Amino acid sequence: QVQLVESGGGLVQAGGSLRLSCAASGSIRRINAMGWYRQAPGKQRELVAAITSGNSTNYADSVKGRFTISRDNAKNAVYLQMNSLKTEDTALYYCNLNIQRIAGSFYDYWGRGTQVTVSS
Repeated sequence: QVQLVESGGGLVQAGGSLRLSCAASGSIRRINAMGWYRQAPGKQRELVAAITSGNSTNYADSVKGRFTISRDNAKNAVYLQMNSLKTEDTALYYCNLNIQRIAGSFYDYWGRGTQVTVSS
């Protein structure tokens, strides 16, 4: 079994910052790509940022220059530093990890989501 635990969401004023964390535990051999997605009410889930096992990163145009994704392989964790937050960043944020289990197979795992609310 693999478990993902997210933390760091909350309520912040526009212009403020938050840092999201997502840590995986369980039957893990290694983790490939890690990413953060978000879903606002009435909208589809969208990719916010992703990081490969080689630390290459990719960002949605809407967050470039404001958000930074990073990973700690020793902790099986991924982080999202969010600065200069805007009201349009309000959404439920999910982490997604591509994990190789001890037995060898790869699976995509999703966190349960952490709410980010940005007030004006």
